[in-house]
Amino acid sequence: MAPEVLRDKAYTQAADIYSFGMIMYFTATGKQPFNNCAHDHDLKLEICNGIRPEVNELEAPKCYTDLMRRCWDSNPDNRPNAIEINVELKSFYDCYSSYKKGDSNVIEIRKQFKEAEIYRKSHLSSFKKNKNHPEAIYTSQLL
Repeated sequence: MAPEVLRDKAYTQAADIYSFGMIMYFTATGKQPFNNCAHDHDLKLEICNGIRPEVNELEAPKCYTDLMRRCWDSNPDNRPNAIEINVELKSFYDCYSSYKKGDSNVIEIRKQFKEAEIYRKSHLSSFKKNKNHPEAIYTSQLL
């Protein structure tokens, strides 16, 4: 849940963008955000103070983790909007697919995605062993 929502501010589209960043995290790591700790008042305070899930740089390309971290920005005004996210994700797809060839940036992004894919495939068994903290909650509840 976005820090501003935890602070009882209005729920906005920027809060959805923060949540999308958490979905990006799950997609990259196979782990639920904050799965190793209790989802209690202390975690809410830590989120409001800027704690975010840790990302192993081998699990996802830098361009992907940069976008994910921008989605998690503490200031909702600094988060990308849905259109910006769409444009970036499409550019990642274009770089990864064979449609776009050429410059060194495209080649580097493609390389990072392929390396992350190899890493994830070689660590599938550890993804399956992920255990959630007994007080980690991933269903809706009243604040």
